[in-house]
Amino acid sequence: MIHRRQRWPSNLAIVVLDTLAVRLAFPLAAVGAALVAAEQGWGLFNLVSVPIWLAVVVSVVMLDVAIYLQHRLFHAAPWLWRLHRMHHADLEFDVTTGLRFHPLEILISMGIKLAVVTLLGAPALAVLIFEVLLNATSMFNHGNVRLPARLDRWLRLAVVTPDMHRVHHSIVRQETGSNFGFNLPWWGSTVRYLPRSACRWHLDMTIGIEEFREAHDLRLDRMLLQPFVNPPRDVKRQRF
Repeated sequence: MIHRRQRWPSNLAIVVLDTLAVRLAFPLAAVGAALVAAEQGWGLFNLVSVPIWLAVVVSVVMLDVAIYLQHRLFHAAPWLWRLHRMHHADLEFDVTTGLRFHPLEILISMGIKLAVVTLLGAPALAVLIFEVLLNATSMFNHGNVRLPARLDRWLRLAVVTPDMHRVHHSIVRQETGSNFGFNLPWWGSTVRYLPRSACRWHLDMTIGIEEFREAHDLRLDRMLLQPFVNPPRDVKRQRF
């Protein structure tokens, strides 16, 4: 059994590396990009006059769609999956899993986000709201909690719940290829609320991917090198 002491130090160290990478590569970050776009008149909402509340709402929703499509892309493209699989290679599922992303994936993700913010001309307020929501919901839906069934049914009408997202972290690839949403649960048709594998419930589900299941794979150095390792069973990635 994997103990938190084996996972948390590396998962939290990745957060530090990701933060440094983003600050060095993108000093202005997403909110700064929105301010620059507004100053320069770039993007849809800086060219078309609409009420600010409408621009904010549409921008938040469209940014969520972009993150959803990006997530699917990171599963479909083999070279992007090499980066993203580090997130899935965690052997347990808790709030630190929601922080565990390879620095190269974080940089690519930020580049995509900046492009979407600029093309939309998203108001800085919308970007700030989205960043807060995305980080909060990522921590929530990776949480090692079990909500009452009735509460979960109501919540998942508006937000991705831990039970919904936990299925996405199943070792079974057909289950990994579902529930791609991070924040809003409305995008895509591949949504499962229960594991389809032989387990009876979420507690019986095996988390992770087949290729990296040893304790030493949880070390920070091994995590950073995972994109450059090519296990035989992971050569041909299933496309979703």
